[in-house]
Amino acid sequence: MPEVKFNVGMTCEGCASAVKRILGKIDGVTDVQTNVEAKTVVVVTADDSVSPQGMLEKLQKWSAASGKSVELA
Repeated sequence: MPEVKFNVGMTCEGCASAVKRILGKIDGVTDVQTNVEAKTVVVVTADDSVSPQGMLEKLQKWSAASGKSVELA
């Protein structure tokens, strides 16, 4: 199962919940693990059909609204 890691400027569990909700809606995503202290998100996908760039674009929309930073690690 492929993993994709992001650095996300999460500051609280509310941010983490939003990120999990956004990424969890993407077909092929099987698990989303967040770490607020380390400001990291690890996404596990069923296969390579899930585009890291597509996930990044979804997070960037949230980033623009929330003012949090987002980047592929």
